[in-house]
Amino acid sequence: MRKIATILLLILVSAGNYSCNKYLDLKPNDGIIRDIFWQSKEQLQAATLGCYNAMEDVPSGKTPAELFFVWGELRADMISPGLGMGAEELSFVNYNILSTNTFADWRNIYRVINICNTVIDFGPNVKNIDATLSTAELNGYLAEALTVRAMMYFYLVRTFGDVPMKIKATATDADITNIAKTPKADVLKQIVADLKLAEGYAVETYNNNTFDKGRVTKYTVYAVEADVYLWLDDYANCIAAADKIINSNKFALVPGNSAWFNTVFGNGNSVEGIFELQFDQQILNPYYAMFTTSKRRYIAANNVLSDIYTIDPQKAENIDIRGIDAAVRPSDQSIYKYLGLSDDVARTQDGSYAHWIFYRYADILLLKAEACINSGRGQDALDIISQIRQRGHALSFSEESPLPDDVAGLTDYLVKERAREFAYEGKRWYDLLRNAKRNNYARMDILREAVLNSVPPSVQQSALNKLKDPNSHYLPIFYTEIQNDPLLIQNPFYK
Repeated sequence: MRKIATILLLILVSAGNYSCNKYLDLKPNDGIIRDIFWQSKEQLQAATLGCYNAMEDVPSGKTPAELFFVWGELRADMISPGLGMGAEELSFVNYNILSTNTFADWRNIYRVINICNTVIDFGPNVKNIDATLSTAELNGYLAEALTVRAMMYFYLVRTFGDVPMKIKATATDADITNIAKTPKADVLKQIVADLKLAEGYAVETYNNNTFDKGRVTKYTVYAVEADVYLWLDDYANCIAAADKIINSNKFALVPGNSAWFNTVFGNGNSVEGIFELQFDQQILNPYYAMFTTSKRRYIAANNVLSDIYTIDPQKAENIDIRGIDAAVRPSDQSIYKYLGLSDDVARTQDGSYAHWIFYRYADILLLKAEACINSGRGQDALDIISQIRQRGHALSFSEESPLPDDVAGLTDYLVKERAREFAYEGKRWYDLLRNAKRNNYARMDILREAVLNSVPPSVQQSALNKLKDPNSHYLPIFYTEIQNDPLLIQNPFYK
């Protein structure tokens, strides 16, 4: 799988790289797609696998796999600067982001999108050339490309708000055009449309566990749908999508015993995993250097263990298994999920292939719980939170008792439980923003509290003032995109 995808991307990269003066110039030379890559089902498969590979490996700039972490964590409240944190990253922490910040450069996300677009545009014609390609196989490849494209746009719309939306491949010079931003509501409509189409096309299984966890299945589609619908405050559809996964009986919480960490994070692809970006010896993940060495870029915030997981002052051995030596190694405050093989055995640098977990079963349960909170099913939400807490051996000190009809209290409890369950899995900022923005920012206090917990006192007031403008909750468009595309308009907060 990896070798085929790597070969494909090497050819794509050598045939055409990023232009210094054209927007999304992500193309092979004229004709190469039609004349070379679309002659057999094996070539179509290679192109499809390239959608995944492009999230891991890039010719230049930040990999999507790195951006998924930075965008999902740095503006939240569980990260502190390490000795190796650069000025650009520190500006995220301090809410002082500029359009020249390279972590606002989205080009490699659009690179993934363009590879997906090529599969969607040119894949169907392969069936006219290679009679051995079945309709089911073709539809499966299309489902993979549609779902990955939807995910990439979902990251973009949550991170930047309005973004350019291109759903046709940039395959030749004639395809290169300037593109204006599309309103985020319209981008989300396209995401939903892609997912509904993919839902009918996707396979249930590849009869291979690595592929079932590392490639799109129907359950991947349902997971993304649940997440998107919750962002849209469409609670009924969120619950319906989550229930398709829950009722399939194909997934379960990994028991919270001594093997939990190794099973979920050390090895990956567990019964809990739904969709995981597969790193291995051929392509290592970017996380080892981010979280280890004496100049690690990020460490856990000082209060994570004491305030989020809580500590039993009488029994040191009584711990929430998701905290000490899982989320955080207390000896040096390192973020441990990507460094450990087990709770007491660390990876080496050449073994840095912990997966990036997009979705696991615990996430589906808590997405459903959040939808239940906001649709009059508070007791169902409490039951789900209790299930997650029992598996994690959550301490009584972090337990709360909101009433089933106390939406604000249940929301606070849910957000805290998601922090415990998904620490450093790239979800925290999106969790905070999603709950804060609901009902016309009725819970802006969630973002304010995050600032008070994470931003240095010297710049707290400035950060709090910026938060008042909802446009500040989204990143600026990278300055070169504005320079190269006259139709692009900068996020008004950064003008």
